[in-house]
Amino acid sequence: MWLSRSWTTRAPRPGESPDAYTYVDKAAFRARVAAGGFLEWATVLDEYYGTPLPDPPPGRDVVLEIEVQGAKQVLERCEQVVCILLVAPSRAEQEARLRERGDDEAHVQKRLVLGDEEIAAASPIADAVVVNDDLGRAVAEIEAIIAASRRCFAP
Repeated sequence: MWLSRSWTTRAPRPGESPDAYTYVDKAAFRARVAAGGFLEWATVLDEYYGTPLPDPPPGRDVVLEIEVQGAKQVLERCEQVVCILLVAPSRAEQEARLRERGDDEAHVQKRLVLGDEEIAAASPIADAVVVNDDLGRAVAEIEAIIAASRRCFAP
């Protein structure tokens, strides 16, 4: 598997790995859009996020960590896509996780509303929904979904 690294115009969060995203300003992001350099891109809470056109090593499946607007674009552009919706076990847990990562109160509230909207929009297009309540179990469930999809897509 090969994980694509997304671009974003938001600033890194405190303690966030510098390679979690490719961090760019809005002008650089818009230039990449104009050049057709993204598989998908979207505006989320006034920041841009996008997936550069993938260039994985041969024989690797591409993994995209994207939001629902981007997932819809990928589903329109690509074949053999498996869309997994990963959700928090509850809204209260999602709120706690947002606070733990250092988001301010206004952002937490915006993100909770957006999260509700994203779940409603993504549920109809998702091939599977995985609840992220126990990391080991969630990983095992995702691995099983990927294994099953490989059997379905095998030539």
